[in-house]
Amino acid sequence: MGDCGTVLMIDRDLRFRTLAGAVATRVGCRSMGAETGEKALALLGDERPVLAILEVELPGLGGLEVLQELLERFGDDLPVILVSEEHVSPFHRTAGLLVGADDYLVKPVDPGELAARIRRSLRRAGVLASPNGEANGRGASELHLTPREREVLGLLAEGRSQAEIADALVISPKTVSTHVQRLLGKLGVHSRAQAVARAFQLGLVEPDVRAHADALAAD
Repeated sequence: MGDCGTVLMIDRDLRFRTLAGAVATRVGCRSMGAETGEKALALLGDERPVLAILEVELPGLGGLEVLQELLERFGDDLPVILVSEEHVSPFHRTAGLLVGADDYLVKPVDPGELAARIRRSLRRAGVLASPNGEANGRGASELHLTPREREVLGLLAEGRSQAEIADALVISPKTVSTHVQRLLGKLGVHSRAQAVARAFQLGLVEPDVRAHADALAAD
């Protein structure tokens, strides 16, 4: 199974982080966990997670504060699943959704339900393809590519290597790889050449770089 990116888990309970990490692995993603929002934000650096699973009752920087920080840093299209064992009323769940969460779960969480909720959030974000193998049949306006992903896609279409893209954007090659894997998932393809072809089909890159894309497809 491919690497769809990083699922970030912020929860005081190591057992829950372990469970969520195992589920993320089954879905096809990597996982990164921390017990506080401060630690999680420091660990992330400039890497954008594909999904965050966030406990409401965090010590220090509270769960809703971390949610706002994540959305400000990575954009409103970042899917965030809130989890809580104390704030479980309809009022609290509605409030969580209104401030930007994609979903809200009450602990204890069944592993099967958690897997289904993670898959649904990732499909909504265009990270996972739908069961029929298509990227949800969505057009360019519905793919929710981030500005950075668009930059990476444009450089891929120019025939740039991973190292060249890293130099151009002043990011690490590992971060470039993460962006590429996320682009493959959102576009519903399995290679860089297919991603570029799909980008042309959707009008996501300019025609003047088509020759570079043809060279990439020939590799």
